[in-house]
Amino acid sequence: MTQAAQAPVRGTYAGTADEEFSRLTEPYRRELLAHCYRMLGSTHDAQDVVQETYLRAWRGFSGFEGRSSLRVWLYRIATSACLTTLKHRSRRVLPSGLGPSGDPDQPLTIAGPDVAWVHPLPDAELPGTDPATIVSTRSSVRLALVAALQYLPARQRAVLILRDVLAWHASEVADLLDTTTDAVNSALARARAHLARTGLTEDMFAEPAEPADRMLLDRYARAFQDADTEALLQVLREDVTMEMPPHLTWFAGRDAVLRFLTTTVFGRVDAIRTIPATANGQPALATYTRDADGLYHPHSLQVLTPTRAGVSRIVSFHDRSLFEPCGLPPHVDGGGRPVEGR
Repeated sequence: MTQAAQAPVRGTYAGTADEEFSRLTEPYRRELLAHCYRMLGSTHDAQDVVQETYLRAWRGFSGFEGRSSLRVWLYRIATSACLTTLKHRSRRVLPSGLGPSGDPDQPLTIAGPDVAWVHPLPDAELPGTDPATIVSTRSSVRLALVAALQYLPARQRAVLILRDVLAWHASEVADLLDTTTDAVNSALARARAHLARTGLTEDMFAEPAEPADRMLLDRYARAFQDADTEALLQVLREDVTMEMPPHLTWFAGRDAVLRFLTTTVFGRVDAIRTIPATANGQPALATYTRDADGLYHPHSLQVLTPTRAGVSRIVSFHDRSLFEPCGLPPHVDGGGRPVEGR
């Protein structure tokens, strides 16, 4: 039995109190948020669609007769809302999806307001009860995968997520999307072929490997805070990439990344403080820079991809609004300790 094919909720719902609606539907909110995030590539958009999903479900709850499980019914509403949203939104991207890598000796280029970026998903938003659910959810919201999904046509994206991430049967997906099983299988084949061309395979849906040594991430954080390029050389893979939304400019290769950091980021002694974080089921690093008041203020949230050979990808989101959802303090002192009341 797949996750979709759970026992239906039985009973007549006409006249059911709001408390009953909340009791039955709230357990699905976080997994629906993860589903909408995969579809839309934005936490904010996903939260809006989940709110819309619950409003639609509340309005139609009295007419729900239990012909499918409540979970399937909610996914039907959420997926339909996502598909409608995607008709009116431009595709979300990361800098590496918009052009070739840049020259670290040239000025950075800022994107215009017409560019919609993929946003990170704070781990606090992920379902967090069943261990198996935690593992599968974390692997299926990895930043590289979510960014790649945005290049699929909307219905192909929905089919791939429902089939390969949520493990629904083709017949269940066909019923949800009001199409045929053959159409679902055809869309899935095309979607898988596209991901294969981008270098993403079924491995992207598996549990991400733990770093060979947790010290790798600690060494990276310490080297970045200390502006120690020699230490960074030891923890970055030779083919590492670095992206920095909203900058269009991105860098490929350890030499280019280190040159950019040396000439542009590591300009002042004792200017950076770092705090470990998590996003998209991946390790992350919050960076703070010292201001005139002597405190360290939010600068960027780096989502990291660690491998046994070193850090292979750094996506540094220069967006201070990401700090609070990730449970990060608004300021830190010279020792990296939170400063309250500022």
